[in-house]
Amino acid sequence: MSEPSDVIDAAPPPPAPETPPPAGRSVTARATLAGTVVSLLLILAIVLGSRLLRDFDSALLPYAVATVFLAFGVAYRYTVWVSAPGARRLFKKGISSFWSMDNFRKAPTALPKMIATYLGFQKFLGARSRPRWIAHQLMFWGCLLAAAITFPLTWGWFTFTSESGAGPGYDMRIWGIKVLGFDALSVLGWLMFHGLDIAAVLVIPGASYFLYRRMKDRGAMTGQRFAYDLLPLICLIVISVTGLLLTFSSIFLHGGGYEFLAILHMVSVVFTLIYIPFGKFFHIVQRPAAVGMQLFKYTARQDEQVFLCKRCAEPIDTAPYVENLRGTMKDLKLDFDAWAEYCPRCKRVLRGNAYLTHVKKGFK
Repeated sequence: MSEPSDVIDAAPPPPAPETPPPAGRSVTARATLAGTVVSLLLILAIVLGSRLLRDFDSALLPYAVATVFLAFGVAYRYTVWVSAPGARRLFKKGISSFWSMDNFRKAPTALPKMIATYLGFQKFLGARSRPRWIAHQLMFWGCLLAAAITFPLTWGWFTFTSESGAGPGYDMRIWGIKVLGFDALSVLGWLMFHGLDIAAVLVIPGASYFLYRRMKDRGAMTGQRFAYDLLPLICLIVISVTGLLLTFSSIFLHGGGYEFLAILHMVSVVFTLIYIPFGKFFHIVQRPAAVGMQLFKYTARQDEQVFLCKRCAEPIDTAPYVENLRGTMKDLKLDFDAWAEYCPRCKRVLRGNAYLTHVKKGFK
């Protein structure tokens, strides 16, 4: 009698399911693609805006290259930022609120007011500290003025030409088209040629205040990091001081030390431009996206869509915002999204009761 066979004709195993690429890799690929596209578009804009490089100043090439790296870094970091579940939801809500005709009909002046108060004058900082608000305004408007002058000049979009070759009459041209004629010896001419000096005078006290506060304020010192919090401020001060020294050298020293100062100024500017997307100044790029989110919350309040705490009936926030928060928590696989429906005080009470019930039984 033969023994049963130990060999079992098994069916071939099913093919293993294809594992999707890690999320981090796909985000990195999208961010790299976005950065590359934006950089190429900027290079194309430089070539076309400078009339096929006819108006491009080769002495400003390092600055132009730094702006291309800046464009890549901003697009890369921004793509990574909006790929996170929380930021992606808020970004989509903000964009939809920004372009919503219903919101415009309900509150036609809301968006301009938010742009002026939230982006321009940053009134929310005034509620924290008036000196901090003043210092931030000095830095903001100084940097904005410097960027408005430096970038177009670096890209060859703005040019100043003189028919006589030495002035005092100059023409300002944008993309080769004359838009303004002025006398270099007039007040307008002085302002045109010293705009960067004015920007430096605004930036230095603002950045110095925050640098001093970072070194003296105990609350600011506890969580600060040198590369993230202090280095950007130092860079702004170095850029501003070396820029003023260039003017001082050309006027009072007949160009003495000008070449050294020019190289130092160029290195500090190039380093800062490349560093912006990866440091604290990236919030400059993030801030406009917050305007759409503020508009999203504002229009919900206008419709009286206020969500009340499920325990004490105190208002928490707008109902769409709370629902959006719950959705974000579900995306992150946080199983306590229902806690978003309670105010902070009731959350503490509920956690305390749960602790007494399940951990400290018998202790009241």
